[in-house]
Amino acid sequence: MTGKAERTDVLIVGGGPVGMALAIDLTHRGIACLVVEAGDGTVRHPKVSTIGPRSMELFRRWGLADAIRGAGWPPDHPLDIAWVTKIGGHELYRYRRGTAADRPVFQHTPEPDQICPAHWLNPVLAQAVGIAPDGPLRLRSSISDVTQAGDHVQAVLTDLTTGTTTDVRAEFLVACDGASSPIRQACGIDAPARFRPQIFRNVLFRAPELRARLGDGTALVHFLVRSPVLRFPLRSLDGADLYNLVVGVEDETAPRTDALSLIRDAIAFDTPVEVLSDGDWHLTHRVADRYRDRRVFLAGDAAHTLSPSGGFGLNTGIADAADLGWKIAATLDGWAGPGLLDSYETERRPIAEESLREANVNLRRTLDRQVPQEIDLDGPDGEQAREAMAERLAASGAHREFDAPEIHFGLRYRSAVIVDDPGQPAGITVPDAAWRPGGEPGRRAAHAWWDATTSTLDLFGHGFVLLQFGADEGLPRFVEAFAGRGVPLSVHRSDDDELAKLYERTFVLVRPDGHVAWRGDALPDDPVALVDTVRGAVEA
Repeated sequence: MTGKAERTDVLIVGGGPVGMALAIDLTHRGIACLVVEAGDGTVRHPKVSTIGPRSMELFRRWGLADAIRGAGWPPDHPLDIAWVTKIGGHELYRYRRGTAADRPVFQHTPEPDQICPAHWLNPVLAQAVGIAPDGPLRLRSSISDVTQAGDHVQAVLTDLTTGTTTDVRAEFLVACDGASSPIRQACGIDAPARFRPQIFRNVLFRAPELRARLGDGTALVHFLVRSPVLRFPLRSLDGADLYNLVVGVEDETAPRTDALSLIRDAIAFDTPVEVLSDGDWHLTHRVADRYRDRRVFLAGDAAHTLSPSGGFGLNTGIADAADLGWKIAATLDGWAGPGLLDSYETERRPIAEESLREANVNLRRTLDRQVPQEIDLDGPDGEQAREAMAERLAASGAHREFDAPEIHFGLRYRSAVIVDDPGQPAGITVPDAAWRPGGEPGRRAAHAWWDATTSTLDLFGHGFVLLQFGADEGLPRFVEAFAGRGVPLSVHRSDDDELAKLYERTFVLVRPDGHVAWRGDALPDDPVALVDTVRGAVEA
């Protein structure tokens, strides 16, 4: 024992975006938490850039979407993806996405993706969480000696600046402590590697004149199609002068080309460049065998590491936080059944596996792409090689890495706390490009405009929500069933035929995380049984 003691509801180990998102969600629900982060909050090599649309919807719920959109990305910068032989050289194929200011309105979401790298995102989230002593985020601190009892978790918190230690007791602990997760390892949970590990270099640099020199050739991502080493993205991180170049490592033992030479080879013209950092990173695809050990849960990279191809990694972690947050809150508030927390792993682990597979498909598309030697030549041979490559890029679905709404919105939960709709197909994804999320149980409930300024998504976030598109005399009994179990419920009625058509049933029950729990054309004869199912009180 250290002599000093502190209590909290939830101890979150790791103050990256996932850990802070969970803290924000728990605070949103009135649950006390403590976030312990060994770093000082400074992001020295920002690697995360695109915040996916589902994550932006969650940030909208938490009141942070506007702050993220205003963090610094210029609204007039093209969001295009361009496949090129060199930046400013021959352009092979371009996926046009407009700019943040002029892209078309998205039918399926009120919050399209947003460029916000970690050196902008983390401070926004840290401010929302609150840094100690005024808030629960403890920087330059570590956790050790984690033990579990029947009704709590005990750990030792060390202030890395002063060396002071404090005993912390919490109802639950959530490990958001990264891909190597010491807490996951201490729990004896394996996360075996899937697919072949890869080694890459991330080269961070400034090029203050590059955007102006590129002019109309500017893109968010310039995907190099040049060589086995230079066949990965060069991404603009701030829309001004900060860039990240991903470089392949063919042979770990071979002599390395210096970073400046690689940048010079990637850009077709001379322009001032300042290399800021150059470091290896090892990509290992993993999904933990389990997401829970009694009162300890895994989230984010501690639970899964995915290829960045497709941008699913961070967004999968943010969705972990949204799923786990309401279930912990329901348990601490006393209305959850004993099976609700078990459904976290049941729902989220298959999503990580599907996202991992999709990300690896994107990665393999790049790794397996054969680049002809003539591709950067002037003259007929080069022109022919580039035309053939453009056709292959289009035919291979290269743009899918940057446009996969069925992954961001279409992955479907299957668990004992969701009541399946009879006759609904069992597939996780919907491949149809014209697909739009609807109201099937397990899916994120569809966005539509409830009124001029309110999305249906704005109705969700605290308790359960019943969307009502018709009448049923059993409604008072349905409401009483929720009240009798202490489960928060609100009812919203609409007579909009198009909205009713989108959701496909007269009644749709939406969970606090915005996923559909049940739907039907009539309310159930036994509403108490439904309440007990969706709160995890019915044995699977």
